[in-house]
Amino acid sequence: MQNFTFHNPTRILFGKGRIADIAREIPAGARVLITYGGGSVVSTGTLDEVTAALQGFTLFEFAGIEPNPTYETLMQAVDLARREKIDFLLAVGGGSVIDGTKFIAAAIPFVGDPWDILARRARVKSAIAFGSVLTLPATGSEMNSGAVVTRRAGNDKLAFLNPLLFPRFSVLDPSKTFTLPPRQVANGVVDAFVHIAEQYLTYPVDARVQDRFAEGLLLTLIEEGPRALHEPADYDVRANLMWTATLALNGLIGAGVPQDWATHMLGHELTALHGLDHAQTLAVVLPAMLQVRRAEKRQKLLQYAERVWGLRAGDDDMRIDLAIAHTRSFFESLQVPTRLSAYGIGVEAIPALLAQLERHGMVALGEHQNVDLAQSRQVYELAV
Repeated sequence: MQNFTFHNPTRILFGKGRIADIAREIPAGARVLITYGGGSVVSTGTLDEVTAALQGFTLFEFAGIEPNPTYETLMQAVDLARREKIDFLLAVGGGSVIDGTKFIAAAIPFVGDPWDILARRARVKSAIAFGSVLTLPATGSEMNSGAVVTRRAGNDKLAFLNPLLFPRFSVLDPSKTFTLPPRQVANGVVDAFVHIAEQYLTYPVDARVQDRFAEGLLLTLIEEGPRALHEPADYDVRANLMWTATLALNGLIGAGVPQDWATHMLGHELTALHGLDHAQTLAVVLPAMLQVRRAEKRQKLLQYAERVWGLRAGDDDMRIDLAIAHTRSFFESLQVPTRLSAYGIGVEAIPALLAQLERHGMVALGEHQNVDLAQSRQVYELAV
């Protein structure tokens, strides 16, 4: 196991009715900006619950944060927050709203062009405190310090991390997911699955706790993901999925182990140029990535085949083939296609995707930093 430092300061309020408890988590007298996306938090009554729980606070609202939050929209919220002297932010929504709110929190006190936080890794010295009310489990953003933001002007989709950007608290009420469309439920399962895979399917370092934890989370998604689509009002199913998605990327299973993230980087360019949902890009890229890099991931792929998919018969190569095929079939069973051709994207799109990777410095990806543009080309070609 590799050396690591693990710290996660986010308080989790889990279960039914926990929105009622948020007032005690926010400093008295705070000027609170509530951020959210579309109309679903309004139509489902979640926003009303939040505002009722915050009686006595000075409240402002900012709506319209996109599924892939854009710099252009988020800067409107920054302007509002600066103008109204906001000192606490509350994100109500899924990972995109929380990601966007993290950028807003960092940008409000930032001196200079806030895009430099992403494009130039400019140092974030302070951030506005914030919390979240999660309505779409997928990204783990409710319990980590990372975010991804898109800039329409340059077709850029970039990630950043900062320890100042952990939510102070997050409400996880599984009943808030009952009204989600099936596509969003399926996307959340795929997103969480690939988050785990990026931290697990690398190479062994005898991190037995992290491995078993990751395998347990993957098995939970395999078991409960389809049930969430067929039994949409089952609270226990939604509770298990919600907590799994949070644990998939709160830093715990990634502590002390090598991490990959090449699948995410290639996926980001598909979203930026072609508008695919984040999870759709992951479902397309991961099976191809595993196939192209099967030699360097061989030991963990065999472990994955046996422990997650129960594959023990046949030679090593057959079991790896089957494990990758099972992964693809699982995504397809959730109605998330695993081929670029399903989205009308062919080989002619690959040069532009590679140019984006090069422009963003994504030329040495993966746990060994050896996924260059040539390997990325192979992955994209295999994904068609």
